[in-house]
Amino acid sequence: MTSKQEANQIASFDAVVIGAGFSGMYMLYRLREAGLSTRVYEAADGVGGTWYWNRYPGARCDSESIYYNYTFSEELYREWTWSSRYPEQPEILKYLNFVADKFNLRTDIQFETRVLAAHYDEDSKRWQISLNDGTCVSAKYFITGVGCLSASNLPKFNGLENYKGDWYHTGHWPHTKVDFTGKRVGIVGTGSSGVQAIPVIAAESAHLTVFQRTPQYSAPARNHPYDAEYIREAKENFHEIKKQIRESAGGAPAEVPTKSALEVTPEERLAKFEEAWEVGGQGIFTSFYDITVNPEANEHAAEFIRSKIRSIVTKPDVAEKLLPTYFYGTKRPIIDTDYYETYNRDNVSLVDVKKNPIVEITEKGIRTTEGEFELDAIVFATGFDGMTGPLLKMDIRGKEGVSLKEKWNGGENTRTYLGVANAGFPNFFMITGPESPSVLSNMPASIEQHVEWVSDCIEFMEENHLETVEANVDAEEAWSKHCAEVADATLFTKADSWYTGANIPGKTRRFLIYLGGVGAYRQKCTEIAENGYEGFTFKKTTAPIQGSIK
Repeated sequence: MTSKQEANQIASFDAVVIGAGFSGMYMLYRLREAGLSTRVYEAADGVGGTWYWNRYPGARCDSESIYYNYTFSEELYREWTWSSRYPEQPEILKYLNFVADKFNLRTDIQFETRVLAAHYDEDSKRWQISLNDGTCVSAKYFITGVGCLSASNLPKFNGLENYKGDWYHTGHWPHTKVDFTGKRVGIVGTGSSGVQAIPVIAAESAHLTVFQRTPQYSAPARNHPYDAEYIREAKENFHEIKKQIRESAGGAPAEVPTKSALEVTPEERLAKFEEAWEVGGQGIFTSFYDITVNPEANEHAAEFIRSKIRSIVTKPDVAEKLLPTYFYGTKRPIIDTDYYETYNRDNVSLVDVKKNPIVEITEKGIRTTEGEFELDAIVFATGFDGMTGPLLKMDIRGKEGVSLKEKWNGGENTRTYLGVANAGFPNFFMITGPESPSVLSNMPASIEQHVEWVSDCIEFMEENHLETVEANVDAEEAWSKHCAEVADATLFTKADSWYTGANIPGKTRRFLIYLGGVGAYRQKCTEIAENGYEGFTFKKTTAPIQGSIK
C-alpha cells in the first residue's frame, strides 16, 4: 500500500500535539482559535502533565503562584484565585482542570494514549504518527509538549524485583494516598522532590532512612496563605505583572541585582543573605549579579547556606553529611519547608551512599556496603532523564528516515534552532525544547512564549499557503554555539547535575539550557520572526523560500 493510500484510510489533522499539560493545553487553544483541526494525545487519563504524575507527599511549586499561571487571558487570571505563595500539587492540578473546563479543551484531547512514533513522509509532506492502540494518524504539523522532566529515572538497582515491600517513584505516584503510618521507610535521592517529600514522610512514618548521594543547598520557602488584599492588587495589576514576567530574566518579576558580592563589605553581604533567607524563596540565588559566574562570589553564598545547615541541624555528624561542596545554584536551586530541621528528629537517619554505596535491593530492604536496612517501603526520588529524555523516548524520524536520536547522536551532538525546531525535521516544533530557557525559568512564562511563537509561525504558513518550514543547518549550528558560549561563561557547566545529564549513566554530558534570560530570548525570537523567519526555509509546492537574512 502506498503512503497516499494509507493517508486516505487514517484520521487526518492539521496538527497533532503531544501532552496535555501547560504546553499542550495552550497549544491546542491557540491552534483551535486559528481554525486548525488539532488533536492532543495524552498518556494520562486527565490533564495536568507533570502535575498529574507528581503527586508525592509535599509536592508543590517553587515559583510564586501569582506568576505560575497563564497570562494569555486576563479573564482567566481574574477568575482564578491561588490560596498561598507556593501552591501544592492538588491546587495546581485543580487550576489546570479549571482551564480545560473554561476553554472546553477536552473535546480535542485523546487521553490514555501514548505516541510511540512519528515519521515524516516526504511524499505527502505530512507526519505519520503511530499510537499505542495500534492506530495511526496523519498531521501537517507535529508539536511536542512533553516537558523537560517527564521521563522518570529509576536507576538499575540489583535485586529490585526481589523486594517484598512496596516501592514508589516520586514521578509516578499513586492517585490514592500512600499511608506510611508505623512503617519503616527508605527514600533514595535528595533532589527537589526528595527534599519536599522527606519532611512529610518523616512526620508520618515510624522511621525514615534517607539515602543521600549528593547533599543539596536549600533555602526556606516561607510559604504562607495570601490575603484578600494581596490577591486583589495582583489582579488589578494584571497587565503590569504580565509585562514584567515577559521581560524578566527568569520569567517572574524580580529585583535585578546591580552589585557584586565582592564589592560590598562582609557585613553588607551577610545582611543581604540574611534578608533573602528570612523572606524565603530564591532570593539568595539573585542577591548579587555574580553569584553564578564568579567562584569567589558563589562561595560566599554557598558558605552562608552551609552555616545555616550547621546552625539548624543539632547532630554535628549529620550536619557534616548535609554540607554541599559544589557551586551553589549549578544544580537546581531548592526551596523547602523544614527540610534540615527534619534531621533533628529521632526517627530519621541519613546514609551517605557515596561513602556507603547501595549494593542491592534485597527482599527486606536496601543493602549497602556497611549492612542491610530493613524497610517496609522504598521511595525512589531519583528524578528524570531531563531535557532530551522525553523526546528520545519516542521514535521521531525526519527526512530520509533519520531519527532524532541518530541526529543528536544519542545526546552527544544535540543541536536545535531556538530550542523550537530541528534541521531535517520539517513542520516539527518543540515547546521548551533543548537550548531554550525552559527549566531555568518560570515554566508557564516560557511555555506561553513558545506556544505563541509556534502558532504565529503556523498561521503565517497557512496565510501564505506554505507547505513546510524547516530550520537551516547553519542557523541551528550558530544557535547551539551561542548557547554553549553563554553557558560556558557561567559556573553552571562546572557541576554534575541533571541539567547536564550527569544523573543518567552513559549519557553525554551537555548543558542544554539557554542562559541568556527569558526577556532576551523572547526579543531574539521576535526579531527572527519579524525578519521573515530568519534561519528557516519555507517551501511551497514547487519552490523553497529562504527566510530573510540581515
